[in-house]
Amino acid sequence: MSATVRPGWMEKPKPLTQAAKVLALLTVVLLVCVPFLVIVSTSLASQREVVAGGGWVLWPTEPTLQAYRDILDGGIVTHALGVSAGVTLVGTLLSLACTVTLAYALARPGVFGGRPALLLILFTFLFPPGMIPNFLLVKELGLLDSYASLIFPVLINVFNLVVLRGFFQGIPEELYEAARLDGAGDLRVLWTVVLPLSKAALAVVGLFYAVAYWNSWFYASLYLESDHWPLQQVLRTYVISGVSMTDTTLGDGAVNAPQTIQMAVLVIATVPILLVYPFLQKYFTKGVLTGAIKS
Repeated sequence: MSATVRPGWMEKPKPLTQAAKVLALLTVVLLVCVPFLVIVSTSLASQREVVAGGGWVLWPTEPTLQAYRDILDGGIVTHALGVSAGVTLVGTLLSLACTVTLAYALARPGVFGGRPALLLILFTFLFPPGMIPNFLLVKELGLLDSYASLIFPVLINVFNLVVLRGFFQGIPEELYEAARLDGAGDLRVLWTVVLPLSKAALAVVGLFYAVAYWNSWFYASLYLESDHWPLQQVLRTYVISGVSMTDTTLGDGAVNAPQTIQMAVLVIATVPILLVYPFLQKYFTKGVLTGAIKS
């Protein structure tokens, strides 16, 4: 009796293959972690260490939080941090609400005008409006120099809409019919049946929206005055454009090296998303794989 031939992916990897995988994984981890460690270390270093290290510090021997104190004492960075947090929170909630309701309507069969509406939405995905039409629209709506201009033009992302619509279509039709037999309307079906089954997809889409709002700077540069800028635009102006922050924007007695302040602002702009991700990781992994594997 001949032995059963096992597929290649079920065989135990050879030691050389395992070593190559470990080496590749360590290389990727180092490429990601070392730059972030340099940024954090530089933000915690003293002025003398930064100058001696040519602007970068891998491990500070005299760690100090002076850069963060100077930034958070008041001024433009503190205000920009509040703007970014508010826009991200409000924008994510509004975008999720609008995307969920529209995706649910487009996912249900027999909705009047559903297919033309879907085609129109997909058309905007393939042929997005340019910068000038967007600016003229925001101007005509009276949204210039208001935080609404950072939310309403990007309220619904077509890709996220298509993802949620596909997820809603994958929910068994029997659940919809059972809810209908119990006398539930569309809103109740959405709230009691669809949303509890869609936590993974909602977590993924919500994270996409939150990251997009938090990292957005381009619309702020178009629509807002400098005293209303979110954190990412302040970071771009200071770090990339090299515009220095004065004592009036950082608070009195700012004595840190420019690189230290730059890296501190960069850490403040990055850490909030890093703190949110672990709480959504289990939903994120499940949501990304949804629909990729069929039983």
